[in-house]
Amino acid sequence: MNWLTNFVRPKIRALVRKEDVPENLWNKCPACEEMIFHRELAANLYVCTHCGHHLRISAEQRLKMTMDDGEYQSIELPETIVDPLKFRDRKRYTDRLKEAHNLTDTQDALVVAHGKIGGIGVVMAVFDFRFLGGSMGIAVGEGFIAAARLAVLQKAPLLVFPSSGGARMQEGVLSLMQMPRTTIAVDEVKEAGLPYIVVLTDPTTGGVTASFAMLGDIAIGEPGAIIGFAGARVIGDTIREKLPEGFQRAEFLLDHGMIDMVVPRKELRDTLIRILGLLQNPTPAAEIVPLTPSEAPHLAEAPQLAAGNPKKKHAGKKRENNPTADE
Repeated sequence: MNWLTNFVRPKIRALVRKEDVPENLWNKCPACEEMIFHRELAANLYVCTHCGHHLRISAEQRLKMTMDDGEYQSIELPETIVDPLKFRDRKRYTDRLKEAHNLTDTQDALVVAHGKIGGIGVVMAVFDFRFLGGSMGIAVGEGFIAAARLAVLQKAPLLVFPSSGGARMQEGVLSLMQMPRTTIAVDEVKEAGLPYIVVLTDPTTGGVTASFAMLGDIAIGEPGAIIGFAGARVIGDTIREKLPEGFQRAEFLLDHGMIDMVVPRKELRDTLIRILGLLQNPTPAAEIVPLTPSEAPHLAEAPQLAAGNPKKKHAGKKRENNPTADE
């Protein structure tokens, strides 16, 4: 009996015992609700293989799929005041920050890094929506300013990937102050003659939209991304009208001239390489050939011949309109 109990029964239980299956092997598409195997989803850059919906991704995933060979150097965000208002709702603000830190393994909702895209050095500022909805507080503002100054220091383009619900309410007016501060940081990049490119991802709303997110030299939207200031439901309730289909989606903004292009995630890296190559190319489009002294007189006559001597032609028109003017 002891032999059956101690040896045979455990063996039988081991055979019939259900193996533990990790919970993250399958992901449900929030648009079509189809289940996608995690490896298949990662290979497709977290775009649904059934309906093409672009799922939200972390800052780390964004950096790896954008930088050359997935290599980059992240910088530490400047230290800031934590919980300046001692805010508390259902939880303490400090407790929410700890939970967000543990979930994302980032300092705050913004990750700043530098590396190369297509061999061109760039600085990237990427939002992580998992960190308190990507909301912008003091730390995010300081991080954005640090990214802009790093771009100026390295003479590199600044690429920003916002994914945010707007200003962080737990920091009150201090979070709203980051709107003009980030706008000034963008001006510093532009004054240095450096490209400022914004890739608007889902969602880009609130104070982020009303500040740096819509100031890009090139504004790119991901397919289906929600881009706007107030929410569609709030706007509809305020004006008491039915909003157009696709309102605040990237495609809607493209049709109305608010952004420059909508680029699928699979094509985004190649598109950025082309844009950076055009904006960073210091060589002229055509070769400049010096003229010899003998060709100089012909060059002086060429503009007059091409213009057809506009002064005389204008005087001729006057004589036609008033034939007695010379008399």
